[in-house]
Amino acid sequence: MKNTAIHTNNLERCGTVVAEYNLVSPCSFGLEKTLCYEIRRAGGKDETPTDGRVEYKGDERVIASMNLSSSVAERVGVVIGKFKAETFDDVYNNLLKADCSFIPRDGKFPIVKGQSVKSKLTSVPALQRTVKKALANNLTAFHGTDLPETGAEFPVRFFLFKDVITVLADASGIMLHKRGYRAESGQAPLKETLAAGIADLAHLRSGDIVVDPFCGSGTILIEAALKLRRMPPGFNRRFSSEFWGDRFESAYSEAKAELSQDVIKTNEVFCYGYDIDADSLRVARQNAEKAGVASNIVFSKRSIADFVPPTEKFKVVTNPPYGERMGEEAEAAELTRLTGEVLSGYEAHIISSVSNFELYYGKKAVRNRKLYNGMIMCRLYSMM
Repeated sequence: MKNTAIHTNNLERCGTVVAEYNLVSPCSFGLEKTLCYEIRRAGGKDETPTDGRVEYKGDERVIASMNLSSSVAERVGVVIGKFKAETFDDVYNNLLKADCSFIPRDGKFPIVKGQSVKSKLTSVPALQRTVKKALANNLTAFHGTDLPETGAEFPVRFFLFKDVITVLADASGIMLHKRGYRAESGQAPLKETLAAGIADLAHLRSGDIVVDPFCGSGTILIEAALKLRRMPPGFNRRFSSEFWGDRFESAYSEAKAELSQDVIKTNEVFCYGYDIDADSLRVARQNAEKAGVASNIVFSKRSIADFVPPTEKFKVVTNPPYGERMGEEAEAAELTRLTGEVLSGYEAHIISSVSNFELYYGKKAVRNRKLYNGMIMCRLYSMM
């Protein structure tokens, strides 16, 4: 496999030549289509989805916009190289000639994480040393001087799968699902990016009323409220690439200004969350406050058996409890049966790992999609 070049200076915006980068963003399995849409909306192009990730192209503005506005991407990575690697010499020689010119002379480039899966090279520590050495020699030759590594951090990650390695600079830093609003979580919390993907698959539109009868710490409703108000989920945090020089700093300023114009300012209530656990509801209210959507969500202590529709027309989007251990399966099945009885006749989008879910629910789903909640294989059932 030919080494994929990182970028070429062949784009022009407002009379200024800008860099185009090869980028990659991972996501939860099943959300690749949603991620492709977000990439196009951010100005990216040439999306190539595979299982759990999308490769694409874009400039600094695309990187900034994706970090700030993507609701389902786990990170944005700038691809330094992607090539066949059956020996350590393959790794070293390909990285030695990769284009790393976007890393300045004083840039720090720690090897923060690496993986090897189904490949001849299995020693991650040895790969880390080889990647670090190759990049150090590459940048020393490019800058013509020693590298002090006293400046901004360009965290490097690599993933070796079936003898093909992808080496990237992490433009996000902390993973994107960590929005900054969730200090506490209930048991088995749903990741923010997955909750946002579920809200997207429920086709939420302006004017929709969203109800979660098993709201827990409120993640689904908070992500739904952010989406309905067009609030970029990354506005309350920082990213590693914000500090990658003037061009990136300007890109973030421009992206923030543009995205801010689309935010809908309203105190209207359009989300309702119910749960039987008072502590979970306390955490949910705190999380909604931190996310800036507390005025848009009403949380109440109520069981599914006492469900009361808040209005005539609404969408249920929920993640009911489901057990994986012996002894919990019967309980989860009974809860599914009760949920089906209570929500009969309403549009509902429910993620569950319960076997024979539709049988217990008492209704055939219009659509069901395979998703993963962490390592748990689930399905999102859409009932109309």
